[in-house]
Parts: sequence; structure tokens; C-alpha cells
Amino acid sequence: MSGNYPFFTHLARLLNSGQARSVILCGNIYDLLWDGTNYVPLNAFLLEKTRTNGLIQLVYELNGPIRMDDAALGKLRGAWVEWKSGVDANTLALQELRQSGSKLEFYQNEFERHLRDATGNPTLALELLRQLTICSRAALREDLLIIVEAADMLLPEAGSLASLNDRQLHRISIVHDWFSDPEFAEGSDSVILLGESRSLIHSRVARMPQVLSVDVPAPSLEHRAAFIQHYIEKQTNKPKLWSTPELLAECTAGLSIQALRQLLAGAAYTGDPLTADSVFEKVEEFIRTQLGDDVVDFKKPGHTLDDVVGFTSLKEFLRRELMPRFKAKGKKALPGAAVAGAIGSGKTFIFEAVAAELDLPVLVLKNIRSQWFGQTDVIFERLKRVLDALDKVVIFVDEADTQFGRVDANAHETERRLTGKIQAMMSDPQLRGRVLWLLMTARIHLLSPDIRRPGRVGDLIIPVLDPTDEDRLAFIEWVLSATKLEESEEEAKAHAKDLDELTLPPEYSAAAFASLRSLLLAIEPKTWEDVRAAIHDQIPPAIGATRKYQMLQALINCTRRSLLPDPEVSDEERLGWERRIRELEIEGIR
Repeated sequence: MSGNYPFFTHLARLLNSGQARSVILCGNIYDLLWDGTNYVPLNAFLLEKTRTNGLIQLVYELNGPIRMDDAALGKLRGAWVEWKSGVDANTLALQELRQSGSKLEFYQNEFERHLRDATGNPTLALELLRQLTICSRAALREDLLIIVEAADMLLPEAGSLASLNDRQLHRISIVHDWFSDPEFAEGSDSVILLGESRSLIHSRVARMPQVLSVDVPAPSLEHRAAFIQHYIEKQTNKPKLWSTPELLAECTAGLSIQALRQLLAGAAYTGDPLTADSVFEKVEEFIRTQLGDDVVDFKKPGHTLDDVVGFTSLKEFLRRELMPRFKAKGKKALPGAAVAGAIGSGKTFIFEAVAAELDLPVLVLKNIRSQWFGQTDVIFERLKRVLDALDKVVIFVDEADTQFGRVDANAHETERRLTGKIQAMMSDPQLRGRVLWLLMTARIHLLSPDIRRPGRVGDLIIPVLDPTDEDRLAFIEWVLSATKLEESEEEAKAHAKDLDELTLPPEYSAAAFASLRSLLLAIEPKTWEDVRAAIHDQIPPAIGATRKYQMLQALINCTRRSLLPDPEVSDEERLGWERRIRELEIEGIR
């Protein structure tokens, strides 16, 4: 059974070395962990793993009591009496035999009263815990380990202090004074704050230099395999698997142990065998639940590159280089690619087909910005945990220039921070070959230069251009295939040439061809003149200058000569593109 958790080793090292006396434990904190005997919640795991002589463990539950065992209660009560009276409880009891009144009883009652008053009162509870660490340094022979649950609710991040109520402000003040006290920082007592995200705990506490954080990751393959084996051995009604437990562990990458238990329990109850499809659906559902439907989706394209009309050389490049490097591991793998081109050029359709042929999970990033303060950072942290847990995944981002904005002084702080984190993730050596980024944008120049640099998606920036020559004829033939006119092969070729030379403008996009085909399917023309009349009736929207600008940006940002219309393009021609871009910008085109 796997009980090795690197996060706990890290936490123990921080506390035992004295590097920190206050630690935020965040991440996958609501999961089950193996404590050596059973799978238990995190707080029970911590209590079991830190149980040792000379250490008193306290747990504070939100709106609950400060929990400790009877032995700890007796020791703390005695230390409180000694701290308040200046002598230990036994000596005080002997002294009181010779005088009236009982200070011993008074201080003991005071201690019990404080414990009762702290129940259901978070502000009093935090102040009492702070007082107990002062008492510990003065009169306790043991050290304290204090676990505070739901710290993100006790000390919420809400932007400005003005948006907090008086009780919340008081709690933040208590904890700030507590952790910044030099005697506490140099002492032997420790506090662990449990919260899903460091970003959810108020910055007055979370960003203190005395406070460090440790992330609890999603369960690894080893931990999932160990849990599956434990569950199967333990249950009388065993779930039926379509394959081995080891393969199930691989397929459940991204699931928590809690979610994995639900999956196995459901299969054991119904008796229906687990299938690969049902497992993947559970993984998708869990990840969507963690991140939110408005943040991510799973893409399951129904078309492949064989269904893509035209783009002959581009499809050849994708099959020859991009897809093998996406499937590779280690240093051979691409961290990702950016796909540029004018609106309507077919970027999304082509690379959805690529995603389908890769046969990998495709996570569509829809919006990782939140309207609520601090939630953007939380969403990113959840995304990072999901990606760390998955074996290999494609991140598909459409309209990437709006998802990942600027990092200059004019950008919002949250936007700069988010873009910076995404950039760091793209170049993270541990994620290279496991997380593959596909960024679609018609405005490649608006992507941060740091995202476009080599080592990130700048390794490969692919232009998707309007079809020309044979590709254009392929599109025209595809459009005409919707007419179902009775004509010979020679007539069909003549009509295609007619459309190419006389009817359709040279810069006709893939989206325009698709729109035209849809129209012909709808009107069902009977004669060739009907076709020509329908096409003649079409007026292209007034976006030509904008599309020209976007196409030039795609060309100037392309990182492969072989993907340009003329691989032998000269530096002078490239300078011409840049001049034309500046001319269009002067005209107000962006």
C-alpha cells in the first residue's frame, strides 16, 4: 500500500527545520489519504502522521470546538494555571490549603470558559489559540501543533479591507499579529492552515514572509493503483473491470481518490462492468466540476484531416512534423503551437481535426478569468493540479489573444499575473511533452511576446492562409458538389474554372466557401445559370482590409519558411509586409 506523500515530507521538513512556524496547506485538501491503516481525510491523516511524544495536537473546526484528546486537555489546563498564576498547578494547590479562596479553581474555570466560548466563535477561537502558543512558551513542556480547518473561510480574500466586516478584520488582525510575533516565529509551536488555495486566504496573512505554503497534489498513478487494489480486496461485491486494475489506474488520471471511490462503488452496486468510455466520462465530469463548465470543456471532434478540403501542403506538414512531435515525449516533444490566420481561414476546423487524430484528451480552455476577486488565481491553481495529474493532454484555446492578454503596464494586475503563470506553465520542463498547447488566433500580434518566444508556442507558429491554385480549385469543386447538376466531367471542370476566373474574388476564405456551399444546398439550383446567379448575388462583407492585416501578421510571425507561400521569400519582401502592416495601422486597421 502506498503511503508515501512527498507533500507531507516537504511539510515536515519545513516545520522540523524551523523554516516556518505557519504553513498554508492547499490544493487537493478534501481528498482521502492512506495513513497506514485506512483511507482518511487530510486532517485525520495529519494527526496520525504527526503523533509523537512531546507534541500536543489541536484541531480547530469552523463553527466547531477546539479539539484535543483528554491528556492534551489536562496538560494545557495545567500550563494555563501556571502561566496565569506564576506557579505550577500542584504548588498552587498546596499553597491554597493554607489560605481562603481558590486561584487554582478560578484559572481552571477560566480556561474551560474560554474553550466553551470559542466553540462557534471563530474570532475568539483564533485569539485563544494565539494565547495558547504564548502559554506554551511560558509553561508547557510539550510543543503545540495547531491545525486550522477552512482557513479560506476564516480569513477570506476579498480585495480591499473595506469590503470585510468587523469580525473578519479582527480575525485577520489576530492572525497577522500572531504569525509576525518574533517569539512565535523563533519558538517550537506550529500552525497549519488548511485552505483550497493560498489565493483565497487574505493577502495580509497569505503573503507574509513568515508564512510558507505546501501544495497537496492530485493523486499520482501509484496512489490511484494502490487505492483500487485496496478497494477490490476490501469489498465483498467487487466492481467488474473491462481490463486490469493497473490500466484503470492509468485511465483515471485526474480523478481524486474520493471520485475514484464513487466510480468503483457505483460499479460494485449495479454490477455493470466498468468500460473505458464510462471511466473517461467520469474523468471529464470530475474535471469539469472542479473547474466549471464556463472554464473548460472536452472537445471530441467528429472529423479528421481527411475531411479537410484543400490545404494540401499544410496537412502534409501536420502529419509529417507536428503530430509526431506532439506524440513524442521528453526533449523531442513540442510544448505547443500557435495557429495564426485571418478570420474565416479555417484554423479551428483544421486543428480540431488534428486534435481528433492525436487520440489524446483535448481540454478546451474557454475562460479562466473570473468576475470575482481572487477567483482567477484559484481557477488557474485548479487547472494546474488537473494538468499535473493527467498523463498527456492537449490544451485547445480559441481566440487566444483574448484569453491571454498583455503584460505591459496598461494591463490589469490579474491579467498580467495570469499571463505570466500561463507562460511559466508552457515552458515548465516537467510538463513538456505532457501538456500540449494549441493556440488559435486571428491576431497573433496581440499574443504576449513572451508566449511567442522559442521554448513556448514560438517553437512553431503556423499561418493558415486562404486557398490558392490547386487548393482553391478543390474548394470550388467541393462547393459545386452541393449542386447535383446533371453535367459531364468536362462541363464540371469548365464550370469550376469559370467560377475560379470570373466569379469568385481571389481572396475567398474557407469560411466563405463553406457559406456558399450551404447556400447552394439550401436553394437547390436546377441549372448552371441558377448557380451563377446565386453566387453573383453574394456580396462579401466589408472586412477585406482587416483580413489582409491579419494575414500579413500571420505571415510575418510564421516560424517556418516551408509554411510560407514562397519558401524562398527575401528579406526585402518581408520588409514589404511590415511596411504594408504599418500603412494599414495608419488607416486605423488593427
